[in-house]
Amino acid sequence: MPTVKVRNLKNKEVGEISLADEVFDVKLNETLIHSAVRNYLANKRQGTSATKTRGDVSGSGKKLWKQKGTGRARIASIRSPLWKGGGNVHGPQPRDWSYAIPKKMRRGALRSALSERLREGNLIVIDEISISNPKTKDFIGVMSTLGLSGKKPVKTLIIDSLDNENLIRSSRNVQKTKVTNSHGLNIYDIIYHEKLLISKSAAQELTELLDPKREHQSMKEANSHGK
Repeated sequence: MPTVKVRNLKNKEVGEISLADEVFDVKLNETLIHSAVRNYLANKRQGTSATKTRGDVSGSGKKLWKQKGTGRARIASIRSPLWKGGGNVHGPQPRDWSYAIPKKMRRGALRSALSERLREGNLIVIDEISISNPKTKDFIGVMSTLGLSGKKPVKTLIIDSLDNENLIRSSRNVQKTKVTNSHGLNIYDIIYHEKLLISKSAAQELTELLDPKREHQSMKEANSHGK
């Protein structure tokens, strides 16, 4: 069971926390993480690109000249793709790029990525992320104290309750910083951001959400209620 030092916003150690092996000490599975990232990006894809076919472009459908006897190439419509201003052949059309992967794979990828961030030393547990005023200046001061801001700001993902309004309002104008909660955590954010800043309460909540034993138990209870 990995033990992590808990810090406060002044970057001083205030205790330790033991994290669950089932969530924060999982073997790295690059293939699983890659599959989960691809799924996330595909589901975020809009799929709104489109081109006009011969049925969409303007122009008469009248045959321009008779089929034979003119010496010219035969033509059916000015909207033909062979003509300037005609329709596009086999161009992109709106489509849904999203697809589903099993919940076990998605949560397994989260566990693997969180464990790797912890092994790298890029997972920081904070006792309580409390900012007195919703000001960007105060937030940047806190990040500087933690060594996450400066000439080259570190891409940081902060995981805490979304009820922490001062944190959300003071951080929303800071580039390379994102705030989310345990339920909104996704695999892409873990991979994209270099540092994870997790409150103590959020770490406990993540354990409850991602622990495979508890997930299995909840599934059994759901099945028993269904019977």
